[in-house]
Amino acid sequence: MKLYKLAPLSAICIATLIASGCSSDSQKANETLSAQTMTVSQKANPLATHGVVTSPNYLATQAGLDVLRRGGNAVDAAIATAATLTVVYPQMCTLGGDNFWLIYNAKTGELKALNASGRSGSKATIEFYKSKGFEKIPSRGYYAANTVPGVVSGWDEAYKMSQKEMGSKYKWADILKTPIDYAKNGFPVSTSLNFWTKVDIDPSDSEFRNLQRFPEFSKVFLKNGTDAYDVGEILVQPDLANTLSLIAKKGAKEFYQGEIAKKIVADLQANDGMLSLEDFKNHHADWVEPIHVNYRDTVAYNFPPNTQGMASLEILNVLNNFDVKSLGEGTADYYHVIIEATKQAFADRDKYLTDPEFSDIPLDYLLSKDHGKDQAKRISMEEAAIKVEPLDPKGDTIWLGVVDKDGNAVSLIQSIYHDFGSGIVPKGTGVILQNRGSFFSLDPNHVNALMPHKRTFHTLNPAMMLKNGKPYLVYGTMGGEGQPQTQAAIATRVVDFGMTPQEAINAPRWLYGRTWGKASNDLKMEGRIPEKVTYELQKRGHPVKRVDDYTDTMGHAGAILVDQETGVLQGGTDPRGDGLAAGY
Repeated sequence: MKLYKLAPLSAICIATLIASGCSSDSQKANETLSAQTMTVSQKANPLATHGVVTSPNYLATQAGLDVLRRGGNAVDAAIATAATLTVVYPQMCTLGGDNFWLIYNAKTGELKALNASGRSGSKATIEFYKSKGFEKIPSRGYYAANTVPGVVSGWDEAYKMSQKEMGSKYKWADILKTPIDYAKNGFPVSTSLNFWTKVDIDPSDSEFRNLQRFPEFSKVFLKNGTDAYDVGEILVQPDLANTLSLIAKKGAKEFYQGEIAKKIVADLQANDGMLSLEDFKNHHADWVEPIHVNYRDTVAYNFPPNTQGMASLEILNVLNNFDVKSLGEGTADYYHVIIEATKQAFADRDKYLTDPEFSDIPLDYLLSKDHGKDQAKRISMEEAAIKVEPLDPKGDTIWLGVVDKDGNAVSLIQSIYHDFGSGIVPKGTGVILQNRGSFFSLDPNHVNALMPHKRTFHTLNPAMMLKNGKPYLVYGTMGGEGQPQTQAAIATRVVDFGMTPQEAINAPRWLYGRTWGKASNDLKMEGRIPEKVTYELQKRGHPVKRVDDYTDTMGHAGAILVDQETGVLQGGTDPRGDGLAAGY
């Protein structure tokens, strides 16, 4: 493992990316926000032996690190970090969202995957929306909040595993102390929260913005109900403090069957919403088998459908057929081959990805060596593919990572989809509900067609690489369609080119395809990429659009690298955000 070599940094945009991808407003962030003073971890590669936490918010990282110092394990610390993010980072994740986990148990040598995404309500049908005159599910408002929040169930299941299988003695209530304190007594508003609040109260956009039209949102997140809190002003969330306190005292069941569930459902049903107490009662998180492909001398793991983890792995599976190292990092050939591999993977994803309980998804075929070879053969190094059709089978968001002193590891991603989700905060809860269900299609023939009790297509996918059966690289990112691409960038830069996590994250990135679920046919490339490289890519047929040097559009990534010989842990966080990687 290479240590201490630092990559140079320049102007940083610290507005936060929406979990599903970035809207055009992310570009405004880069135009309006100048260079900022960066945290220490953004300038260095923190090294530690007892544990490392990386997350997109410095307060959350410290909460997780505190749990590690007090004897908690990686899972306990991950819950504390994630719970703190729901308070200090509400523009990206709340109790009203979903999460997905990859958990490595050092005692057993087993890697487990936990799906804590919610299903659509019993009332959520295509016919219901059509009867209201909708051709698509609204992006905001009560009609967008059509899936049960899964976050708390994920924390609960992971905690039970921590206790039963990993031997943790850390008390549930103690894990939630820090987020309760921040909600009750307040915290200083960050640049990211200030920025996205301002973006989302734009009155000119009633489809995606103008969230002040929802009274409870205004009450909780706007100063005097009208203005965004300035950076450094204290935001207090008493209703959320009470909600978290109830969960700390009575457990996750309170969220799904107790007072909290009753408040959420009462508010929804008073506004023609689609979730019932029965929907909440019937919700459960599920342990599932992680999926994997070999990549060089590692095994790359990711999350199965209903997430796009299959696409992230397909990219690596295609790259197995190329000598990436010989192409040279940062060359036109390097970007070209990964972009073309992405096109191949996305073709499969868009054809097959949905809730596997409602559709057969040929994962064995899609992740096979033969399929990867066939996809690789379709790639021309001289010309970009204009349109890629899937091969028929033969026969956003936050991400956080934790590794503890015992070798346990967690890769966790948690999201409410768009920034501030649906914009709906049920009275008396302080909880923003996600709008993930707005991604369902109202076309009955679409693979992701809306049906009751169905999980929607999720862009979220946590990643982890094992070497010799143990964690080697724990990594992930927010950023919608950018997630598989950024994961490929980190994986190749660390594995093929020997970069440190911080170098791999700092290096220029790109985004092919869509942002915020909107159709896009361009290739966004950060301005630090040499013009001769982008010119060569244009010659090959790529519709290149140069963006700012460090742009939010690329998402906020994180990574932890484990030196299996020395036990040294090395963390990285994204200079495009206001996160922190820290250890002890």
